Formats: sequence, structure tokens, C-alpha cells
Amino acid sequence: MSGTAISRRAFGGGPLALARAVAFLGLMIAGIAALIVVIAPPLLAVLGLGHLLQDMLTRQGVGGDEATRDLAGGLAGLICCRFVLPRALLVIRSLATRTRTLSRRWCGVPIGSAYQPPPADPRRLGYLQRMSWLVNDVGTWQDLLWLAVSAVVGSVLLIVPVMLVGVGVVAFIVPALSLAGLNIDGLRDVIPPPAFPGNTPAVLFVIGLALVALGLWTAPSMLRGYAGLARFVLSPSEQAELELRVMHLDKTRRETLDTGAAELRRIERDLHDGAQARLVAMGLTLDAAGRLIDTDPAAARALLIEARDASAKALAELRDLVRGIHPPVLADRGLADAVRALALDSPLRVTVTGALAGRPPAPVESAAYFAVSELLTNVAKHSGAHAAEVDLRHSSGALRISVRDNGPGGADPSRGTGLRGIERRVAAFDGVLVVSSPAGGPTVVTLEVPCALS
Repeated sequence: MSGTAISRRAFGGGPLALARAVAFLGLMIAGIAALIVVIAPPLLAVLGLGHLLQDMLTRQGVGGDEATRDLAGGLAGLICCRFVLPRALLVIRSLATRTRTLSRRWCGVPIGSAYQPPPADPRRLGYLQRMSWLVNDVGTWQDLLWLAVSAVVGSVLLIVPVMLVGVGVVAFIVPALSLAGLNIDGLRDVIPPPAFPGNTPAVLFVIGLALVALGLWTAPSMLRGYAGLARFVLSPSEQAELELRVMHLDKTRRETLDTGAAELRRIERDLHDGAQARLVAMGLTLDAAGRLIDTDPAAARALLIEARDASAKALAELRDLVRGIHPPVLADRGLADAVRALALDSPLRVTVTGALAGRPPAPVESAAYFAVSELLTNVAKHSGAHAAEVDLRHSSGALRISVRDNGPGGADPSRGTGLRGIERRVAAFDGVLVVSSPAGGPTVVTLEVPCALS
């Protein structure tokens, strides 16, 4: 590696990697605190009640301050186990998930997860159900193991570059500046220069600069090593990934079947109540016109005009029905042009950006089209916005579509508004739906479906 490359690595990516190492240290410290909260309540309950039980067995009854302390400690531990322990485990899961996200984003090290889904809405689970879900999940124990490993091994990887830079600045550069006459606010008395022969300001400054450069140079490597350690500990086993995959496929299969059955019922209802009823009425009108054509041509002509109008309405309803099943513009022009047609039909001012170099598979294309249609309908009905933007792109083997509006925000998939249905629609293709809707807006809904373009 040339000197220019080393310099670029040390003084280019080094400060950013150092800042990220400090951020990981903050996550690690928060994780250690959460781990203490997880360990302390059961330990306190066992020690307090166990000591009280031992005294009862050995002394045939106890009393006094010691027994009161044991009882109070045991009850405090049980109360913390009841109210604090589940929340602490969820906090640890959140910290581990954040570590996975930052490892992928900052270090380019993707880390999978295979948490077992909750049996129902976690907020409505009872204590025993929630603890059973958390304790029986292998991912929970992986998170706890990761906190212990990161505290012992990972901390070394993160602290080394920080310590090198800190020692270089505090122990050498600052004393060198104070010896050179820049004794700001009495720094020489607070941070005395290192005592060794030849500790001139120039020597101290060079040593400090070398330590800082070494810390900045090693920070990216240490950061990648920390991310690699996180992947080694947090990555799920092949068996866990397979089980989660099977559960996901089973869930999406059932939801797809239910959605398909509901769609067939809707089509049958629309045909029965709409076009079929009009065609039956048109047949009766034509039959009546046939009986009157010889005796009352004027009345027969009126009936024929009525039948013509009914046939036009039936044709329009059939076209609407076909458009709801698979729009002709989608089949003929592709997803991008079909979304632009949706934008033209929307009552809002909708801007479509981005482009697709090819066409996704037909099922993915149809699901994406109807998802965008539903999202634009939601924006028009519920968001209070007057403008929206749709962005279509394909990168990294996935179709990404974002719908953004200028409304006041506050969209919540758990409250309905069709977002759950869209989530189920894209989940059938291993897609995900992400909703960002802070108070005050804007609302951005992004769906991502892995696929290839033809």
C-alpha cells in the first residue's frame, strides 16, 4: 500500500470510523446496563428467599431485622421480575437489532436475525405468555451472549483506537503545547508532560501525532473486526433460519389463499350485482321490444334505446372489473407507465420519478401496481395531503417503490387504512413494507420486493 493510500485511509475514513466506534461503545454500555437489569432481579429474589428459607429450616422459624431484609430483598426481586424483566429483555433485543443495522450500514457486514414472532400483539400478551415467548426464543439467548462477549472482547476492539487517539492527544500533544508556551488555563499543572529523557515539545508532539495517526489508521480495521465478531455471535444458525423461513412461507401462503378467496368473492359479487343484472334486464327489454315491434314501433324503439344504454353500462362495468383484476395499461405498457396512469387519475397532484430498465415478473408487477394504487387512495382519503410523489427504482436485486405525501403524518399500520393489506400483499413475495410517519409529516411508505427485471 502506498504512502498516499495509507494517509487517505488514516485521515479520511479514520475519524468517521473512530466516531462510529464511540457510538458502538455507547450501545455496548447501554447493553451492559440492560444485562445487569436482567440478571439482578432473579439473583436478588433467589438470594433473599433462599437465605430466608435456609434460616427457617435451620432455626425452625426466624425473626428480626435479618429476616425482614431477606424477605424484602426477595419480594423486590420478584416484583422486578414481574414488571422489569420482560421490558429489559425487549430493550436488549432492540439494542441487538440496532447493532445489526449499524454493522450493515457502517461496516458492510450484514447480520441476519431469526427471532420467533410473538403469538399475538406483544402489547396484549400476559406476563407468562410474554416471558414464554422471550425465554423460548434462541435469539434472546444469542443477544445475552452477545452482550457478554462484546463487553469482554468487543470492548477491546473498540477501545484500542479510541485510547490511542486519546493518549496521543491528552498525554503528548497537550503537554507538548504547554511546554512550548501555550499553557492554556494551567494545563501544565493538570496534565504534566511525560517524564523521560529528551521530552522536548517537538518529541512529545511527534509521538502524540504518531499515536493519533495509528489510532485513526487502525479504527476502520477494528470497527470491521467488531462487526465480524457481532456476526459470529448474533447470526442465527441454519436450522433457525430454516424454521423461520418455513413459518414465514406458511403464514404468507395462508394469507395469500385468504386474499385470493376474498378477491374471487368480490369479483363474483360485482358480476352478480352489476353486469349480470344489467344483462338480464337488457334481455327482458329486448324481449318486450320484440313483442311490440309490430304493434307499437315507437315503444319498441324506446325499449331498444334503453337496451343499448344498458349494454353500454354493462360494458363499462365489465371494463372496470377487468381493470381491477389486471389493468390493460399494466399488461401493455408495464409498471412505470401504469403508475403514471394512476397519478393522472388521482385527485391529488402526484409526481412520478425514477425509471425501470425492464419489467418485473408479472405477479410482482401486479402486486406492486395495486399496492401503489391503494397507497395513493389512502393519501387521498386519510392523509389530508394535497400532493404526493411516487419513486420507482430497481437496485441490488430488489424493486423499491416509495410513496411520499405532504400531509401531517401520524399513519399507523395497526389502525388499518389498508396498510396491513398492502403488507400482506408484498409479503407473499418476500417483500417488506416500511412506514415512516412522524407527527407533522411527511409520511413516507416504502415497499421493497426482491425480484429481477426481464
